[in-house]
Amino acid sequence: MTQMPENETAPDADASAPAENSNSEEQAAAAPTEEISYHAVEKDGQVTAIWEMQGRKHLRTIDPRSRQGQDILRLYTADQQEATSASE
Repeated sequence: MTQMPENETAPDADASAPAENSNSEEQAAAAPTEEISYHAVEKDGQVTAIWEMQGRKHLRTIDPRSRQGQDILRLYTADQQEATSASE
């Protein structure tokens, strides 16, 4: 008996897909799906960079002054305020 990874599904009845398409789908299904997280890099109390991580792998660095960086920081500070008020 062979085991399939949890995120892989059984083959479809539609086996007529091109080989190149099904190969890329198999690679995507075989890759582990880890949650993406963001880590703020601080220096002297200022956020200098935001790291986008998937598990322990660094995907990219986001400038905190960019629009996306500001959105991420805004969401993080909103979560922190909710956690603080909930604990009181």
